[in-house]
Amino acid sequence: MEVNCEGCAGCCIDWRAVAPADVSLDHERRGPYRPLDDSYNLVPLSSDEVRAFVRDGLGDALTPRLWRGEGGPSVEVDGHSLAAVDGHPVFFVGLRKPPKPVAPFGLDPTWLPTCVFLDPTTLQCRIHGDDLYPDACARYPGDNLALDADTECERVERAFGGERLLDDTAGDATPLLAPSAVGGRLFAHPDHSRIEGRVARLARGTATHEDRAEFVAVAAGATPGRLDVDDDHYERAREAVLAADSWVGTAVEEWAARAETERPDPSLGAVVEEDHGAPTTPGWAGSREES
Repeated sequence: MEVNCEGCAGCCIDWRAVAPADVSLDHERRGPYRPLDDSYNLVPLSSDEVRAFVRDGLGDALTPRLWRGEGGPSVEVDGHSLAAVDGHPVFFVGLRKPPKPVAPFGLDPTWLPTCVFLDPTTLQCRIHGDDLYPDACARYPGDNLALDADTECERVERAFGGERLLDDTAGDATPLLAPSAVGGRLFAHPDHSRIEGRVARLARGTATHEDRAEFVAVAAGATPGRLDVDDDHYERAREAVLAADSWVGTAVEEWAARAETERPDPSLGAVVEEDHGAPTTPGWAGSREES
């Protein structure tokens, strides 16, 4: 597998607002389980990865995803039918996408929902190659290729031309699918009463830090292959997420405020992120992604 990522980041950015009308980007809204939220290309983290982010003080970088329960087992919370396993609402945990000033695909800079770890200036991941770099990101688009599913690389090619997917060999990609994913990447919340009110805010896109912490803590207390949650791990993780005050959380708030009033300038990444402690990115000289 070989990809040309320079000037792209289509898998890290919600680029629906700038996509040509004849390019369909509704792949996350199809099928029996549609996301409750409107985030695009949410990266599913494993329970180990969730715990690592929480341990490193980056719990404020994480957000949950639930699914609508149309056409399958479900439970109702806050008036929403949610996909469930054994009566427990199921969810992923991924990375937040605040608005950032980015200029992908050769376009003019614009405000687009963008992964918290993407440098808006270089369009490179700030944790690429780091111990925290998600496995799903490292394998992408290998899982899609292994499943013969469309990739973001190919969607970008259709929309803006150029060559992004240079080698479509899936390699040793082994997508993690249910039921083995339960407790590993797919989590089940054990108590409806603890998410009442939270589900409604998640659906509206107005989730609070406390709302996200509840789901992240459940994921941190999960065990692969099981539905139950370790109470001690849950409590410690919840406290850690609520106490998190990382550069990510600070940047998310500042990006949201700037997006309301300022012109999009990708160079602001240095001020909004790096000045608050974000790691820098190397630039693209001699760089190419291979797996």
